[in-house]
Amino acid sequence: MLRQLLHDEAGFIVSAELILVATLLVIGLIVGLSEVQHSVVAELNDVGDAIGNLNQSYYFSGFSKSKRGGGGHGGRFAAYTRGSSFTDTQDECDNNQCDIDCDRPVNEGPKRGGGGHGR
Repeated sequence: MLRQLLHDEAGFIVSAELILVATLLVIGLIVGLSEVQHSVVAELNDVGDAIGNLNQSYYFSGFSKSKRGGGGHGGRFAAYTRGSSFTDTQDECDNNQCDIDCDRPVNEGPKRGGGGHGR
């Protein structure tokens, strides 16, 4: 049985080299995924800029239809609607005018004495 165990080559030996290679692969994967995240955020920022550049201003005039024989004067309308307009102005964050800012780092407060009872 011992002879069979010594000649068995079907197992996997964990060695320092394999641990090093696995560690490097995991670190590379983390760095790669971080770069993918930054690229996706940059592309979504471009999409937001494109939407911010759309001019959504509009204008339409009103119209009216007078009743027969009324001539349209004196408030005798069959149908009437007013016009409307909207002027699109630049929003605060259109075209990268604002950034998502983080707060400044805050120093840690002084440690309290005692056995962690929160005095």
